[in-house]
Amino acid sequence: MTDIQHFKMTTYRLCKISVLLVLLLLFSGCAKVSFDQPKPYSAAFTDTTDTALGKEVTDWVASSQGLSGFYPLDQGMDALGVRLRLAERAEKSIDLQYFLMKDDTAGAVMTKALLMAADRGVRIRFLIDDVFTTFPDRYFLLLNQHPNINIRIFNPLSRSGFSTLNFVGQFSQANRRMHNKSFTVDNVISVVGGRNIADEYFELKTDSVFVDFDVLAMGPITADISSSFDEYWNHSRAVPISQFIKPRQEEDLETIRTEINDELSAIYDTVYERALNSRLLQDLITNQQPLFVAPARVLVDSPDKLTNKIDITQNQLANDLHEVLLSAETEAIFISPYYVPGDSGVQLIRDLVAKGVRVIIITNSLASTNHVAVHSAYARYRKAVIRAGAELYEARTNAAQEITGNTDSPDALTLHTKAFFFDRRKIFVGSLNLDPRSIDINAEMGLLIDSEAMVGSLTQDMDDDLATLTYRVRENGKGNLEWHCRINNRDVIETTEPLTTWGRRFKAWFMNIAPESQL
Repeated sequence: MTDIQHFKMTTYRLCKISVLLVLLLLFSGCAKVSFDQPKPYSAAFTDTTDTALGKEVTDWVASSQGLSGFYPLDQGMDALGVRLRLAERAEKSIDLQYFLMKDDTAGAVMTKALLMAADRGVRIRFLIDDVFTTFPDRYFLLLNQHPNINIRIFNPLSRSGFSTLNFVGQFSQANRRMHNKSFTVDNVISVVGGRNIADEYFELKTDSVFVDFDVLAMGPITADISSSFDEYWNHSRAVPISQFIKPRQEEDLETIRTEINDELSAIYDTVYERALNSRLLQDLITNQQPLFVAPARVLVDSPDKLTNKIDITQNQLANDLHEVLLSAETEAIFISPYYVPGDSGVQLIRDLVAKGVRVIIITNSLASTNHVAVHSAYARYRKAVIRAGAELYEARTNAAQEITGNTDSPDALTLHTKAFFFDRRKIFVGSLNLDPRSIDINAEMGLLIDSEAMVGSLTQDMDDDLATLTYRVRENGKGNLEWHCRINNRDVIETTEPLTTWGRRFKAWFMNIAPESQL
């Protein structure tokens, strides 16, 4: 070896060592949030029967044999309007628990509604998961200055150093997220379902429609929803925002008021007022729009799931649902935007079909999904699911206007509904997707409602809707997949992923490298 070659080899080794040292220093220097700092304990108010909503709900429950009442919210503007009306009528408390909130119109409108309630003396407890929330920390800090607003971030990453390195360096912690979604007012009325606080969930985006689903719940079930909220609110991973984020500059609450009012002035007539004009909440309370009266249960994972080792015994919600599913006698319908059944899920389908249960699965197509990597993992199981005996359907992305019934809607959709129906009698609605992330990694919650009338109203036209709004995925005699649909009274059969480009199909193929256990 010549001197020059020796020099190059030595330099190359030194460079490798230097890079490794830098990486080690960066990772070892990842900033962490302390989960051991003391914080005030609080619980839902139980003395709310003297509020206007409390009196109305108490009277309603007395006339309904002590059961709870429910109403499906399948339209985004109704879902936003109900939340805003509830915030407007709140007298003692609003408890919010969400996976994400964005810095957009929905975020601004919700912020204004919470500020207005807090100014009236309403206690606001806002619990938000951290990683996918894009609403600025600065705004959260300013809101938290209000004496009646308390904001806690669930399982937060440190704001010191590099956020990407903090995430990667603490992956085992940062990968575990709170996916729960609930909105409860005066401990008597709640909204539970799949919607987060962002434009797409309330039909405020102009380029696509998110097909989503919530349920308004009132009566005794609300106390159980509040108990679940309290467990998460007081958990060690729920960190008061002021404990780990410090303001970069001195600002007061009036700053954010001015900014929000300026932002809302341009959209007030078209969004805020339009949503508030929804009379659905008042019609429900006054019985002009009857509620579905039914027994129900809150199904929820413990927040400890996110601090314990991933194990089937920790999957409290999924395990409870599994018991319900095994009791199905005639039909099981699953609507899940992200569906990765795994071998055990395919075997479950075989077992159900073997005992005479009709199994229907509705999920996103490649064209409609907003998570291509999840679709890639799901696609591996399509033939197995069909061969197991399930009817498999995928959302037709260009059926948005037909689903919403609004010709002004953008003609593109993404399915985000999470709802399961059993024997046309029971329904589960909540945050759970049928994929490894929801079942094993994240925390989830929802409601199991036993109402033949409610389920009947939601499924009465399902076969016709499936034929026209989705593709039935079948396997032909040659072992190839086909997508069957009826469009404009004409039967259509596609032999490749419908309404997709070559580039999107290539992306789906390439994303097969993603580990299935993380999807």
